[in-house]
Amino acid sequence: MERSIQRTSTSFSPSNPQWKYDVFLSFRGDDTRKTFTDHLYTALEHQGIITFRDDPELKKGKSISPELFSAIKESRFALIILSQNYASSTWCLDELVRILECMKARETVLPIFYDIYPSDVRKQIGSLGEAFTHHEERFRDDKQKVRRWRDALTEVASFSGYESKLITTIVEVIWTKLQPTSFSYAENLVGIDSRLQQVNLLLGVGVDDVRFIGIFGMSGIGKTTMVRAVYERIAREFEFSFLLSDVRNSVEKSGLLNLQKQLLSGIWRKKADITDLHGGATIIRRLLGHKKVLLIRDDVNRSSHLKYLAGNQEWFGSGSRVLITTRNEHLLIEHGVERRLMVEELNDDDSLQLSSWKAFKRGYTEEDFLGLSKSVVSYAKVFL
Repeated sequence: MERSIQRTSTSFSPSNPQWKYDVFLSFRGDDTRKTFTDHLYTALEHQGIITFRDDPELKKGKSISPELFSAIKESRFALIILSQNYASSTWCLDELVRILECMKARETVLPIFYDIYPSDVRKQIGSLGEAFTHHEERFRDDKQKVRRWRDALTEVASFSGYESKLITTIVEVIWTKLQPTSFSYAENLVGIDSRLQQVNLLLGVGVDDVRFIGIFGMSGIGKTTMVRAVYERIAREFEFSFLLSDVRNSVEKSGLLNLQKQLLSGIWRKKADITDLHGGATIIRRLLGHKKVLLIRDDVNRSSHLKYLAGNQEWFGSGSRVLITTRNEHLLIEHGVERRLMVEELNDDDSLQLSSWKAFKRGYTEEDFLGLSKSVVSYAKVFL
């Protein structure tokens, strides 16, 4: 399950293959782990931003672990939560130095000031000053180390940052910065624009009603591709966004109750201790009934998938949109989904362009191969 909340198989993967994570969180655990950092992490995950938050087990050593260093290198952005006791941790200071080494040139380091003034961080006064007095005594034989820590704090405090109370703003800034490459999923997808125009007409994003949209067609015709592109383009318009991919196989492997629990894990901080489908449906409806939600259920093949994962319009708040893909239009009719779109096969021109991308890695066919390519396309359509 992908979700904008999400890492349940969430949300889409980082836009560039070199990034394993969208965001690396650096913070002083004793100050913020169970308060602000928890809230920020949840908000980032809810928006589909894949976030690394360290396991306390990784911090048991005296120096930064290879696992953590790898996570820094594999993250596109870093959020540094600067708090009163941040500088008392040599681990945090080493982590900060590493982050600046890896990311400063890309300008992807964003400081967050939690119960502390930026000027206090720059000048290292107050609790930060006390921490450095201790470090200078402890590392009297390695003054360069302490100097690197001081310089790193001074530098990060000079960056444009945010107050900790602005969680929504912080998440929106990161999400917006990710967008230019997030849309790469739809690049070079032949015929996607005309198909998305049809979906957009049904979606009516911005209208305050609750809409269910059904997308149906034969296997392999592009239904999943369409809804993934829709998800990436409009997810940020909603309070909660979920993409439950491959529902049919997920239910066969783990059961529908487990899928309900995964959905609830993205909404509820409390562990979803549900034992039956009716109970799960009741909780989902109660939690989402006043929220603006985007819910996409991909490859549904049973009416129970619709009944227990998104019963009807009353389950969701004003402006919500529920998209369903299936091979069987009858399921949509049975569930009362009035807005339905049948995905047609590609026309001859688009089919030829798709063939060219697959065969020649470009959107056109050279004259010498045009006749052969047209024959291949025509032959393939016989078997659809």
